[in-house]
Amino acid sequence: MSTPYCCPNCKTNKSRFNLIKQIPQSVKMDPHSGVIIEEYTSENLSPFHMAYRGPEYKVQCGACGLVEDEKTFIKFGEKN
Repeated sequence: MSTPYCCPNCKTNKSRFNLIKQIPQSVKMDPHSGVIIEEYTSENLSPFHMAYRGPEYKVQCGACGLVEDEKTFIKFGEKN
């Protein structure tokens, strides 16, 4: 997070952002009620449950509200 950001939507915001840390919770839910039946850890995932592979952070522009991957804001910050 020590690289400059720039919002790819409003193109003017370079200083006001919300950093959203993504904390995945792996669960098995009842398909009819939506009740959590089982909760998994990274050590005990079932063979049919894929581990989370998404970004660690999402970023929201503090001016226009756009939410994107951190890489998007970094790439646009490099260009400007």
